[in-house]
Amino acid sequence: MTRAASKRSRLFLPAIAAGLSAAVTVVSGHSSSVRAQDAPTPPAAEPAAPAASSDQPPPDPAAELAKKRDETRAELDKLSKTISLSSDKVTELQSSIDNLEKSTANIRQALIDSAARRKSLEGKILASEKKLAELGVKEDGIRRSLHERRGLLAEVLAALQRMGRNPPPALLVTPEDALGSVRSAILLGAVVPGIRKETEKLAADLANLSALQTASAKEKEDFAATMANSLEEERRMDLLLAENDKLSRSNTAELEAEKHRSQELAGKATTLESLVASMETEIASVRDAAAAARQAEENRKLLTDEQRAQAKALADSGVPDKNRIAPAYPFGELKTKLELPVAGDILRQFGDADGTGHEAMGMTVATNPETVVTAPADGLVVFAGAFRSYGQMIILDAGDGYHLVLSGMDTISTRQGKFVFSGEPLAVMGAKRVASATALALETDRPTLYIEFRKDGKPVDSRPWWTAKDTGKARNDS
Repeated sequence: MTRAASKRSRLFLPAIAAGLSAAVTVVSGHSSSVRAQDAPTPPAAEPAAPAASSDQPPPDPAAELAKKRDETRAELDKLSKTISLSSDKVTELQSSIDNLEKSTANIRQALIDSAARRKSLEGKILASEKKLAELGVKEDGIRRSLHERRGLLAEVLAALQRMGRNPPPALLVTPEDALGSVRSAILLGAVVPGIRKETEKLAADLANLSALQTASAKEKEDFAATMANSLEEERRMDLLLAENDKLSRSNTAELEAEKHRSQELAGKATTLESLVASMETEIASVRDAAAAARQAEENRKLLTDEQRAQAKALADSGVPDKNRIAPAYPFGELKTKLELPVAGDILRQFGDADGTGHEAMGMTVATNPETVVTAPADGLVVFAGAFRSYGQMIILDAGDGYHLVLSGMDTISTRQGKFVFSGEPLAVMGAKRVASATALALETDRPTLYIEFRKDGKPVDSRPWWTAKDTGKARNDS
């Protein structure tokens, strides 16, 4: 309701109420007036709230929605903490893992499938959060409107109450009653349309409020079911990762030595380029895997057109060679094919202001706590660990001179020197945003993942590679 309309209503409704009261008095005659005075007086209407100042700016819808999302997120976080897996479900999950054929290919495929289901569930959780916030904003709008009109509504209800207590007299009784009925009809004809309009609006508002509350309750039920499924998938992934670790325990001592050596090199490196160079020359597993991947790429170039077509058809079918050590596709051919490593909201894109007076060299995505991070493409893990202001970071060599940088995670579940497949889980986000140079000037405490694509050592815009559903406009949803 506009301020002008609100002002007119505030002036009109008291007149309606007064007119209606007069009509009732005229119709009822002297004795009815006495009875009305003797009857209990309806509660006095609460004084109408003063009209909002014309200088006061209207509420900002974006800010209102952001505030409601924060409130909804906190409420859902409390709800999620009350959900847990039953002992029977845990036993069932353990049994399913025990019955799985223990081979590297099978375990890794099971991990990829589990990560896909988990990301889908995390997307549904985010969607529920947004929907509940939007429903909450609409509820608040209706409540605010009712509150602002409480004085007018009280006058309307009081008028209706007086009408009910003092009904018009029968027409054919006495000439005086007939005259009163005519006068009453004239007055009621003037005031009843206004009352009807207000009562219809009140009924519509209350019906909408009830519908919104019902929708919110249903959405919370759906959220609880989704969260239970997400916990189940998280538990399954933990069991699969443990099985995956068992398959590589034979060289644990060697891997630990390489990990310490990589930490030393990371401490000395000053740029991402120097870090990658040191990893590919000083760390045996990375050096050997990189050499093997390059050789595999060279061998692919020697294939005939028919053989390349067959390999592409196999990759397109979703069942490429699970023992491959090089990407199934040249990275340059994957534009519009990649999915974001996490389910979340894009806060900053390549080229946006980064809060330090410079342009961002990558994109930043806000996630929910403990969200799984997957490999956006096939690639060799060149580095996995902490690096300067980036925090926990993973660098993938995707071939064709491309490197993919992911940072801001809490726990990394892969290792350097390992070749990972697209969709394979690499890490898990923490509970809050990690303070880092890539997350400056972000108005959110949510965990944030930084993603940077580099071609021959130079940052490039990653947007052409993401699928259509992942290339939304950058937005700062706190």
